[in-house]
Amino acid sequence: SAIATPGKGILAADESTGTIGKRFDNISVENTEANRQAYRQLLFTTENLENYISGAIMFEETLYQKTDDGTSFVDLLKSKGIYSGIKVDKGVRELRGTDGETFTQGFDDLAVRCAKYYEQGARFAKWRAVLKIGNGCPSSISVKENANGLARYAAICQDNGLVPIVEPEILMDGEHAIDVTVKVTEHVLVEVYKALHDANVLLEGTLLKPNMVVQGSGCKDKASAAQVGHATVTALSRAVPVAVPGITFLSGGLSEEQASLNLNAMNQTQLKRPWTLTFSFGRALQASCLKAWQGKKENVAAAQAALLARAKANGEASLGKYQGSDSASTESLFVSNYSY
Repeated sequence: SAIATPGKGILAADESTGTIGKRFDNISVENTEANRQAYRQLLFTTENLENYISGAIMFEETLYQKTDDGTSFVDLLKSKGIYSGIKVDKGVRELRGTDGETFTQGFDDLAVRCAKYYEQGARFAKWRAVLKIGNGCPSSISVKENANGLARYAAICQDNGLVPIVEPEILMDGEHAIDVTVKVTEHVLVEVYKALHDANVLLEGTLLKPNMVVQGSGCKDKASAAQVGHATVTALSRAVPVAVPGITFLSGGLSEEQASLNLNAMNQTQLKRPWTLTFSFGRALQASCLKAWQGKKENVAAAQAALLARAKANGEASLGKYQGSDSASTESLFVSNYSY
């Protein structure tokens, strides 16, 4: 409940070494541990970040890193009242006999790692399951496998003191209309919560990180923010128990501005919303920040200002009070078949 505080959300800074390398390539910054530390330090030392951010998800390397003055990132965030989170899955692998569908790996030593991460100061975790729409997908085996995997992960987290963020992401890839996404999202979430129930997971001690319900990236009929807000809350209301304290949306490749407008629309809809609807954005919080930084110390202040502006916008959106911004980026951040 503390992480899902109204008006605040999660900064997803859990990009793997390979993924952050791709982001750095776009600004001509070498992918070294020193540069990764410098960038995450930029994020976490942003003044007043705690006004809009309640939690920060990290990659394992980052959880153990420190600021230049020797303060651990965990302690720095704790001093701001921001909870530290950790990405615990180890990526996806293809499900045999399917059309490129996947399962998520990382169970072998998960309990041991969760205990270790808790000792280091992490208080919540994230595990990403990936599903897709089109050509008969998602198949029954894909939905079942990923739902059961999320439930197993969540139970292990709770056994080791971590709040699990349950993330069944349905990719934007495809030419399907928004009504198709509504049906698939509803179906997947119903299966996920059945699996969580069967695994004796305490729902009050979980968070959900779903996709926003939007049309496929190749669909010509683009839904408005109001339509996305209505469709998303409709799907959630049919599938997510009221015991879940908060829903923290992923941005899924939407532009910074569109992600904020969609979240704002959800919180303005007249439909019942028994959970906090907020954000757990990576690209939609960091894209402008990275562009402003360019790997240069003299740009840190400008990059932090860009981050704070998007955090503030999304904090307002989680309250239904975002007015939009003429200066916000509308550049699509979509990456086909996204993995990280």
